[in-house]
Amino acid sequence: MISLKLQTEYYKALVDKRPDYEGVFFVGVKTTGVFCRPSCPARKPKFENCEFFETAEQALLSSYRPCKRCKPLSHPNSVSEVVKMLVEAVEENPEKRWKDKDFQQLSVDASTARRQFKKRFGMTFVEYARARRMGLAMKEIRSGVKVIDAQHVTGYESASGFRDAFSKIMGSAPACSERNTVLKTAWIDTKLGPMIGISDEKELHLLEFVDRRGLEREVERLRHKTKSAIIPGSSEPLRSIEKELDAYFNGNLSAFTTPVHMSGSSFQRNVWRELKRIPIGETRSYTEVAQNIDHPAAVRAVARANGCNQLAIIIPCHRVIRANGDLAGYAGGLNRKKWLIEHERKVADKKGQVG
Repeated sequence: MISLKLQTEYYKALVDKRPDYEGVFFVGVKTTGVFCRPSCPARKPKFENCEFFETAEQALLSSYRPCKRCKPLSHPNSVSEVVKMLVEAVEENPEKRWKDKDFQQLSVDASTARRQFKKRFGMTFVEYARARRMGLAMKEIRSGVKVIDAQHVTGYESASGFRDAFSKIMGSAPACSERNTVLKTAWIDTKLGPMIGISDEKELHLLEFVDRRGLEREVERLRHKTKSAIIPGSSEPLRSIEKELDAYFNGNLSAFTTPVHMSGSSFQRNVWRELKRIPIGETRSYTEVAQNIDHPAAVRAVARANGCNQLAIIIPCHRVIRANGDLAGYAGGLNRKKWLIEHERKVADKKGQVG
């Protein structure tokens, strides 16, 4: 039974269409018989006409049917068929420069493609396709191909146009790019809302909720620190973490094996390694973490290191709470932190019963 206090909190999140409450609760609307996710665009019901559930299954068992607008049985911001088709088209011919007639041949409205890609990836389809082409150019240049040849491969007739586009996407002129690296970024849907993953070909560098405070600055710092171009794409670490997150959120995984790169000071990495030692289903206080790394006076430094973690869930900073039991801060939102802790307790209980 969800308490009245929590119901009030959930109702405010529903009215505000808060995406950070995705997966935390579902709401059944008594007057229509449907249930929705927190960010549903439909007109909001009165509080007395709402019934709140922790899972979609509970709503279904209470005879509510899924809303056709927000589709609560799918992942938040799930990929539309238009986006899927266009992403596949880009992968089939990544060197292609898209024109209006190309959309017409696919029976896709160019403005629809622009709008849906902007919502999904934070960039228009043309920007996405251009970034993909530039990723190929970067690969060509780093493998020893001359800049002029990379220019022709990506369809640019003008050298200056190629350099301008390259610099805008990659952050460096093409002549300097043989010294740079490429990081791939992908959008990953989860029950608690979409996440963004960034990796090279061997390790995952970043995993954060898309609505995390300061995410843009975090990505920019990573780009400068690694002297890398960050482009849409896929890699083995990204494919691996997507599968592991799916298993984790379904309660079938208690430890991640995707290789990660922890970019931080020696103290920060020490803290993060200690966080990974906290068993699933358990929590530690900041004081306990400081004591366990033999820096008992560095409680505040531990808290700062916790906040600098760029690998959400994998490095479980959500398992650290205040000594009095308060959840304290979490960049992904306290509601998500609470959900993750409770979810992991259930997973641990299930694991114990099986064992």
